[in-house]
Amino acid sequence: MRDALHRLARVRPTRRGVALAVVGVALAALGRALGLPDVVGLGAAGLAALVVAWLTQGLQRLDAGRGALAVTRRVTPDPVVRGQEATTHLLVTPARASAAAYERLARIRLSEHAAHELAGSGVRPRVAARPDEIEVRYAIHPTRRGRWPLGPLLTTRTDAFGLVRTTAPLGEPTVVSVWPRTSELSVRTGLLGDLENAGTGARRTAPDDAVLREYVAGDDPRRVHWPTAARQGRLMVRTDEAAGVRPISVVLDRALLPAPGELRSVAGTSRADGEWAVELVASLACSFLDAGHPARLVPTSRRPLGVAERFVTGARTGRHALLDATIDLHGPRSGADADAATTATAEELRMEAAPGEVTVAVLRPQSSGPLRALAALASESASCLALVVCPHEEDAEPTVAALGAAGWRVATTRPGITHGQAWAALAERAE
Repeated sequence: MRDALHRLARVRPTRRGVALAVVGVALAALGRALGLPDVVGLGAAGLAALVVAWLTQGLQRLDAGRGALAVTRRVTPDPVVRGQEATTHLLVTPARASAAAYERLARIRLSEHAAHELAGSGVRPRVAARPDEIEVRYAIHPTRRGRWPLGPLLTTRTDAFGLVRTTAPLGEPTVVSVWPRTSELSVRTGLLGDLENAGTGARRTAPDDAVLREYVAGDDPRRVHWPTAARQGRLMVRTDEAAGVRPISVVLDRALLPAPGELRSVAGTSRADGEWAVELVASLACSFLDAGHPARLVPTSRRPLGVAERFVTGARTGRHALLDATIDLHGPRSGADADAATTATAEELRMEAAPGEVTVAVLRPQSSGPLRALAALASESASCLALVVCPHEEDAEPTVAALGAAGWRVATTRPGITHGQAWAALAERAE
């Protein structure tokens, strides 16, 4: 009932409908004043025609009945990278062939509703109308990472006599996933070279060091990694996919990102600076993956590491998994939540560390609690590198000193510089 009332409320009279209503009221009043029932009936007939048209257009649903229409929408590519163009292909067809459906198809006008993050100032559609379908193509240019709605399709139609007009949605919206934009970084310098033999007390990666995964039937029992199996309570085996290549965990401090609906993060960074940090860690993780390293992207969180934080390999499938993990990232609501998330993630990484694992973290200046957890991580990890993001270098000095004393290799950077410059500052510490 409520839905029907909403549809009736969207109906509006056209100029012809307004003129008919005015003439109908005038004739009815004149006929009554002069005692001419035929004139009254003529005026009432005009008003009745307007009411019938109003009810007919308001109560009809375009997606139901004999004249039902169907909408299909396809976005290519999906997901799309921020700043790149994607093509939307929209097709409106009869749900089943009927004269009523073709009549509706010929009478409707279409407009598309798109989130501002996808369409910016609007879209420029190319429409091809045929008797049995309407095809629309247009380009979108996403400006922000995330998931954004495209649609629903808005239809405008009039009745057969042109008395009323109504606008109604047709079909369901399509959610478009937007990946962060990445840069290709020269990660082979430093981390893939001298870091393997760095004088931190870490041994060189043995040929049987590899990424850990859960045991499945048929695995060689000799590949079971018993320390991890004892901690997790389930059998974990070393894979052969990347033997001899050190796995990389890229950690993002979510405190650099604003919480949903906020303009600044708990660390004081703007939304643009937060997106810069996401694109930096995505660039690092993808570059390590392209260089042949198993990689994973680990945002700070109070929950245990899950499937989304497992190591991935393979430039194609692995890249998709890494970038998918960034789509829904947002910041915590308070500094206490941010500290708790960083502490929990550092402890999880320490407990779940793979043999020869390298940790690369993009952090904000830390308080004492997270610093203790990060120091403990460095004491058990082969190599730990941190890039402290801070507009003013002096604000990061306590964090840099504490992490450096614990064995981390630390560099500072200002948000907004190129990703290559930020990585170069950290890579120098790895040599």
